[in-house]
Amino acid sequence: MTVWIEADLCNGCKRCVKTCPYGAAEMKDGKAHILEHCTSCGSCIQVCKQKAISTDVEPKAIPDFSDRKGVWVFAEQRDGVLMPVSLELLGKAQELAGELGQDVSAILLGYKVSGLCKTLAEYGADRVYLVEHKALKDYRTIAYTKAIEDLVVAHKPNVLLMGATHIGRDLAPRVSRRVGVGLTADCTELAVDPEDKILLQTRPAFGGNVMATIANRYSRPQMATVRPGVMETHRETGKKEKVTKHTVALTEKEIFTKVLEIVREKKKGVRLDQAKVIVAGGRGVGSQEGMKSLFALADAMGGEVAGTRIIVEEGWLPIERQVGQTGQTVRPEIYIACGVSGAIQHRAGMLGSRYVIAINKDERAPIFGVADWGIVGDLHEVVPALAKAIKASKK
Repeated sequence: MTVWIEADLCNGCKRCVKTCPYGAAEMKDGKAHILEHCTSCGSCIQVCKQKAISTDVEPKAIPDFSDRKGVWVFAEQRDGVLMPVSLELLGKAQELAGELGQDVSAILLGYKVSGLCKTLAEYGADRVYLVEHKALKDYRTIAYTKAIEDLVVAHKPNVLLMGATHIGRDLAPRVSRRVGVGLTADCTELAVDPEDKILLQTRPAFGGNVMATIANRYSRPQMATVRPGVMETHRETGKKEKVTKHTVALTEKEIFTKVLEIVREKKKGVRLDQAKVIVAGGRGVGSQEGMKSLFALADAMGGEVAGTRIIVEEGWLPIERQVGQTGQTVRPEIYIACGVSGAIQHRAGMLGSRYVIAINKDERAPIFGVADWGIVGDLHEVVPALAKAIKASKK
């Protein structure tokens, strides 16, 4: 498989040199040349307006997936309690399924967990695939993978979504490998391409400096894990559940692991994902001392204090209060960003907020581009004034 350039057609525009992600194109005597380490990715062919670049690589054919139907959600439960992210994903699955003209299904694995089927139906599942087995009582990677693999092979879903929890991040890649498909991890947005009707999966890439949108055109199901707190739930009380029970053959011998004891570490700190008001600090706070005014404002509003990555790295806040790509995703009613520049890594964790208020001395800070209201000023003056005014209004 080779790529070559017709010298007579090349006008030396250098588009191929600038576009090649592998540095496999160079200019020589005013003409472009392809180097030996070319991977035949075809990016240069697409940008060449002179049609001077050719290849003998056959384009990959997209298989017929007309038999793949349904948007599935792995309904993660622990000790008979559904994880909130599973209900959030069912809400998003309804939107995706509506655009695809397909149904929403939930996969429920465990032992004596059938009572959860009604809840899954109310949150959007048109059907629940229920697999109950003693070996599924506690989460074990191989047992859960085998059960989901059996369901996927038998019913051929189009989309399979899981929460990016500790369990989801362990289970999803094992399932994707078993069924031979790709996986997009830690997504912050899901959508359907209106023309091709395929799932567009958006996630932070290159250390969070860009948001990449990934499409899986060559295998099914299209798999993705989604961060908790990113999607919204939709509930229709009283909706009747439709349950399909599936039997899976599992033995302890093939699972390889046993759960001897479950030790739960008591969580420290706060639950930012449940806070209605969050006051967040960024680099502009300047010091540990500067954080005090943020706590005062949060106290006046009955909210919580959070921070960007730099705040945590400086030791001004503990890790459980970090919001962003490498922290938590939050959806408060009010998010007050104090001295936050608005880097994409941080925005990925707070864009679900209903209202965003930005306070920053730099009027060109990116945070103002996503804020509902902006205050250009010194946060060390503005924040104490806000706290004082709010306290006074309550008297």
